[in-house]
Amino acid sequence: MATPRSIRPARPLTALALALAVTLPLVGCTPLLEAFNGAPSGGTESVSQVSVPSADPETAFESLFTDDGSVSLTSDVAEDLEVRLDVWAADPKRTREWMPMGEKTFGFAVNVYDHRVDDKAVLTQKRRVYISQIAITSQTAQSGGQVSTPFQFAADPRTLVPSDTLRSERGLLLNSYQGGLHVPETTINQLPPDTFGVTLQFQLSVWVEGSADDDTSFAQQTVYHQLPITIFPQAEAEADAETSTGSGAGGSSEGPTP
Repeated sequence: MATPRSIRPARPLTALALALAVTLPLVGCTPLLEAFNGAPSGGTESVSQVSVPSADPETAFESLFTDDGSVSLTSDVAEDLEVRLDVWAADPKRTREWMPMGEKTFGFAVNVYDHRVDDKAVLTQKRRVYISQIAITSQTAQSGGQVSTPFQFAADPRTLVPSDTLRSERGLLLNSYQGGLHVPETTINQLPPDTFGVTLQFQLSVWVEGSADDDTSFAQQTVYHQLPITIFPQAEAEADAETSTGSGAGGSSEGPTP
């Protein structure tokens, strides 16, 4: 599944940056992770529509990400000023192969669009948005009724991009000519065997400029998104993969589907 066209990624991460993303401790990010238990009243909340996880495995765990292989989640942080979170399946790209066992890798990007000016306008004409922190937590839906949090990610975005990317004490600049934050690979490892869905909870801490080219007009906000992902039973996923292999051997011209 191709990366959404709307993404204007920064230059690829170096091996060191990827290592930092994987090993970065959660120290200093605890407030971000805890905030999902009670969103602060001062933040700007933007949550995608999700189904409430059910303990009944026969009940569909609806997921646009699973249906399409990618999803764009948007949040208005000011009038005509949009922060966009794009998430896509990286490996396996076929989302019907996302099952409890094995690694499930996704990529994500954060960009900002000021619709008051042309996209090619110079930076001084745009309202700048910096991202100072990103945190991702998770919650499983399991047929046995248990709930676990098998995946966590927290980072200062400035550690995930080359050192010459535009930044300040407010964080990484999203609407620069270099593009926004781009993390091509993040992995969810093994899940409990009775998992039929997992919801990723994104929290972005951003600084938003009230008026273009006005350093005194910045204000901090927090943006939230929830992303439900269907997890398929191990046997079903393996059978689906075998069917796909058999169809390929027969010379089918159909492309891959989620």
